[in-house]
Amino acid sequence: MEVGETYEVHWPHSSVGDCGTVNQYQTPFYDGVFCNLSMEQFAAIAVDPQNIASNVGVHGQVFTVVNDEQYFYPDMMR
Repeated sequence: MEVGETYEVHWPHSSVGDCGTVNQYQTPFYDGVFCNLSMEQFAAIAVDPQNIASNVGVHGQVFTVVNDEQYFYPDMMR
């Protein structure tokens, strides 16, 4: 990381993922958002792509790296 640069983090989520567990943010993306979905369920949902779009989302957060101890947060995830 470099001072002055910005970094973007993505948080994928879905109504069929492991929301509320330690596994809700997984990589690769599809492991987290479809981990509770069997192949049969996915095939039934995927008939209409809007079904997937209505149940999967991504939040983003942008960080700017600064060199100032006034902005130090030891644990930003809590």
